[in-house]
Amino acid sequence: MHTNFYDDHAQQLAEQYLSKTFEEVHAAWSEFLPSILNKPNARILDLGAGAGRDSRYLAEQGQVNDISIVAVEPAKLLAEIGQQQTQGLNVKWVEDSLPALDVVSRQEISFDLILLSAVWMHIPKSERPRAIRKLANLLKPGAKLVISLRHGPSGDERKMHDVSTEELELLAKSVGLSVVLKTERDSDKLGRDTVHWQTVVLQLPDDGSGAFPFIRHVALNDGKAATHKLALMRVLLRIADGHPGAVIRREHTPQGNRVILPVGLVALYWCHQYKVLIDDHGLYQTPNKKPNMGFMKDDGWHQLTHRSATDYRIGHLFVGDDAKALHRTLTAAVSNIKNMPCKYITLPNTDVSVFEVESKTVRAKDSLFLDMESLSQWGEFSLPETVWQAFNRFACWIEPVLVSEWMKTMKSYQGNQSPEQQRAIASSLDWLEAKRSTVESRARFDLLRQQQEQQCVWSGKVLKQDYAIDHCMPFARWPNNDLWNLLPSDSKVNGQKSDSLPTAKKLKDAKLRITDWWQQAWTDDNTQSTRFFAEANIALPGLTTNNTSIDDLFEALELQRGRLREMQQLREWG
Repeated sequence: MHTNFYDDHAQQLAEQYLSKTFEEVHAAWSEFLPSILNKPNARILDLGAGAGRDSRYLAEQGQVNDISIVAVEPAKLLAEIGQQQTQGLNVKWVEDSLPALDVVSRQEISFDLILLSAVWMHIPKSERPRAIRKLANLLKPGAKLVISLRHGPSGDERKMHDVSTEELELLAKSVGLSVVLKTERDSDKLGRDTVHWQTVVLQLPDDGSGAFPFIRHVALNDGKAATHKLALMRVLLRIADGHPGAVIRREHTPQGNRVILPVGLVALYWCHQYKVLIDDHGLYQTPNKKPNMGFMKDDGWHQLTHRSATDYRIGHLFVGDDAKALHRTLTAAVSNIKNMPCKYITLPNTDVSVFEVESKTVRAKDSLFLDMESLSQWGEFSLPETVWQAFNRFACWIEPVLVSEWMKTMKSYQGNQSPEQQRAIASSLDWLEAKRSTVESRARFDLLRQQQEQQCVWSGKVLKQDYAIDHCMPFARWPNNDLWNLLPSDSKVNGQKSDSLPTAKKLKDAKLRITDWWQQAWTDDNTQSTRFFAEANIALPGLTTNNTSIDDLFEALELQRGRLREMQQLREWG
């Protein structure tokens, strides 16, 4: 994008853009707008938002239904005018641009509508396939992507590339988008004789990437000489569903975008789920009666039989011999994941690997704190962005398929034929979550209350003897017992909220009280601050591994609220 040109002429361009209304410019596709604006909590991405005309209109129209707009504008001075235009409205301005869209992608959210008004001609032909992939990955199933195409010379020093509906249709088809509207060429609303416009509206079917069928194929049809493949798929699903902040970065490759995770985290979850199956229930995971799998070593796995699966999670500290044994266990698990499922899970009818591991050698030490930083020591795990998105969006449908197939597989193994084992299989795949406990937060609250009055984060009421510790994101719907998710609340208010999500407004209104509590309770205390941020930075989307900003954490909490609302259709309170 020619951001210098747009900054140099910001005022003049803004006047030009704002001289026409949204209705005048976008009449061609307006039939699709009501269904989006009538959808509660819908999210809209305005790419190349300029002086904010379209974002302002969409935010005003969507106020009743709490619709949020992300306005992307790479030209700083133009964006400043846009911010003034949309002041007081639910519009978040972001500096970003196609084809990378790194900032928006990192937020791990998807949209009901993406609008590219007068942007496509700025993207060189060679970068368009990547741009369309990026856009398709940001759409919710069933969502619309509106692209206006400008035909005609630039008329100034900006470089504008040729565009055509034919090229756009082919690109759309390659990422599974269907064309739902293609208009004829229309005259320019600013009266320029040499300029004409066309609008193309694309839609994402329920899973445009082919990732969902691929996951089903691995779960149901792929050859399974052991349970490795199912284990890896379930681990990735659990990370995508519970730890959106685990993404280290995204990478563009000729085969498509990939998501990079710490392979140590994949190995930790691998051990977490196998521990219950093997140590607690004695269930064989291969067809022959071999009690040991490749990652179960005498100086690692077998030294940790006294530890439970719930110890294998973020925020836990291992010391002494246990830390050394866990180092070795994770090393063996990384190697096993790399040489077994990653090697044998390929794209249907090809030998192209879907998952990749770049592993590093890690020396066993006598202390291991489980956070993103330490789990990154073992190297990186990479998977296609489309598969990550499918795990992210469809977890509640995919997990039952994986679990039932795993149970069926174990039932058929000759080592698992005793009545006790057959009975154990039914409950052995319950994922052991952090226990629902508020003891630690209560103790902290009682201590702080002796020093100064404490308030209910939702109502602002001063809390007396009778108070509750509330799971901000409801535990029954998203089992998370991290310190950041536990908030002091009035008992009556807590009862009213129950297992509902706070509305976007309710959460925003409580911001100061929530961040004050976090600060007093955890971040001012050096011993707890490390754990507090370790848990939050991996559980919430868009945070860096070393984030220590309370404000960034709160923004990520707002994003996660939106993700849960959208993915689980949770009831709202407030």
